[in-house]
Amino acid sequence: MHFKRTLIASAILCGQVGLAQAGGYVETLPAAAGWPSGKVARAQAGGFVEDSKATLTLRNYYFDRDFRSNNPNLPARINDVSQSQAWAQGLILRMESGFTEGPVGFGLNVLGTAGFKLDGGPGRSLLGNDLLPSDPVTNEPGDNYSELGLTAKAKISASELQVGTLSPTLPVILSAPTRLFTPTFRGAYLRSDEIDNLTLHLGHIDRMNVRNSSNYEPLRVNGPYGRFNEAAESNSFDFAGGDYRWSDSLVTSYNYAQLKEIYQQHYFGLVHTLPLGEGSKLKTDLRYFNSREDGEARAGKVDNQSFGLRFNWLTGSHSLMVGYMQQSGASAQPFIYRADVHVHSELAMTSDFVNPDERTWGARYDYDFVALGVPGLRGMLRYIHGDNIELPGVDHRASEIERGVELAYVVQSGSLRGLGLRWRYASNRNDYFRDVDETRINIDYTLALW
Repeated sequence: MHFKRTLIASAILCGQVGLAQAGGYVETLPAAAGWPSGKVARAQAGGFVEDSKATLTLRNYYFDRDFRSNNPNLPARINDVSQSQAWAQGLILRMESGFTEGPVGFGLNVLGTAGFKLDGGPGRSLLGNDLLPSDPVTNEPGDNYSELGLTAKAKISASELQVGTLSPTLPVILSAPTRLFTPTFRGAYLRSDEIDNLTLHLGHIDRMNVRNSSNYEPLRVNGPYGRFNEAAESNSFDFAGGDYRWSDSLVTSYNYAQLKEIYQQHYFGLVHTLPLGEGSKLKTDLRYFNSREDGEARAGKVDNQSFGLRFNWLTGSHSLMVGYMQQSGASAQPFIYRADVHVHSELAMTSDFVNPDERTWGARYDYDFVALGVPGLRGMLRYIHGDNIELPGVDHRASEIERGVELAYVVQSGSLRGLGLRWRYASNRNDYFRDVDETRINIDYTLALW
């Protein structure tokens, strides 16, 4: 069999459009509006087998969280843990068929994942790290886990329906590749590009498979530090929305989501790109969420308005980003348990910065070393500061700071062409939990099987 080496794509699964990556290096999440990028291709006479493709990704992942301080308000079982550490090897098999011929084309996607513990001995994962499955009592990591996911799909014209294993990448339900595997969901997702410049989304989900598990379970809300009752469960998450491209420089979007009996959420987004000449441009990114409890409010009161505004100046190999985000209302911003939140702190390593009343500003600088004659090498520096935080059990307005640095390299030629290496480090200093230093290293390589 002929193996074609390919640059590692993002870990968005089952035919969904993914995040831009190079060897696991995620520059930033896609724009608030117009996301996912790209369009559903109009049905063509291809073939179920003729248009099929398959890839195998080898992902090696090291995770180390070092706790640098104790908190007298926390129990000893938490203060006594000094480190959370794990090392694992993952295999990700993706097989995507084409579509059968006819007015309605049918197809099938297959996702297979297998993870193996390389290291993570006793006492080094007591507070968890989401890299490997853990014992529900001791929290010690398991030796291995695997999963097989199937997605049936049907396409008519420029609309596609997928049913089965899903990894949506929408502002209200974000499945991002931040660990060995990406979280998956069970449900149905319809995406349509029938109308020029308009992309519509409609879906229903009833189960989730978190990123370090092979079992589907009921849906919950993410609620660390007592923000919400994480034990509250729901069997229904519905979402709908659309993205409209007014011009090459302006895209707006709206999304609605309901986690039944827990919360409802509205999202509005705008992205504008202003050319500045000589290869430079300024991108403005505005995001607004309005959330409230739904039905029985099983996870507690939900009352949150989240506003974020970010400016990104890009010129040559440089990218400089500054932004501000404000949480208001009586609660934190809700989002699905163990998924990610689509706000301007996206891809921060140690915090989500969406605590009640939190005010956040941040700056980020990216550099592509191709300008210095080193193609494939990229770097990033990031600073995020949050304050005015109000949390249950904390008797003061708290604050936090994350400082981060990343380096990523993709081999450009030779027998290892396409091999991606990524190193990330972040420190978090706060006065409501514990200070932490965190290191993540991953090595990715993808083989195109056909």
